[in-house]
Parts: sequence; structure tokens; C-alpha cells
Amino acid sequence: MKAVIETGGKQYYVEEGTVLFVEKLEQPAGETVVFDKVLMINGVAGKPYLSNVTVTGEVVKHGKQKKIIVYKYNAKKKYRRKQGHRQPYTKVLIKSIKEK
Repeated sequence: MKAVIETGGKQYYVEEGTVLFVEKLEQPAGETVVFDKVLMINGVAGKPYLSNVTVTGEVVKHGKQKKIIVYKYNAKKKYRRKQGHRQPYTKVLIKSIKEK
């Protein structure tokens, strides 16, 4: 089965066994997470969500992405600001896609 889920304001195309890097979730590593905002399953779309479908995954680990540099400046005004940012993520392994 294939599905499209929504989490963290983004949409992901998943199958059983898919590994996702999603926006940080509150569950600790090793716990199960249930995604109930399913937009589509096997080509059947919801309006906007399908109410009888859930996608279950396991939280593998938490981490931070590679650092990016945010650099602001105004030409000819001696204004320079350098700032770094590392976005937190959660690695999730999709276990099952179930229809009720």
C-alpha cells in the first residue's frame, strides 16, 4: 500500500518500510507514532483527509540537520550579520498502513 501523509506542515509519500526525516516530534526514540492525517491511499484522495486510514511508524532517533549560514548585509551601510541554524528532525520508520 502507498499513502500520502501530512505532518509538520509537509506532505510525504510513504510505503511500508519507508524511512522519513520529519519535523521534530515529541515522542522519545523507540516509541510508536500514529499519523492520522492521511491525504491519499492507493490513488483514492480524501476531502481533505481520509477518516478511516492510519499510518503507524516507529521513532528511530532525533537529531539536527547540517548547519546553514544566514548572512544579512546592506551594501554601503557597514551592516553585517552572520547567524547559523541547525533544524531539528525526527527519523521515522513506517511500519504499517491500515484501513479501518
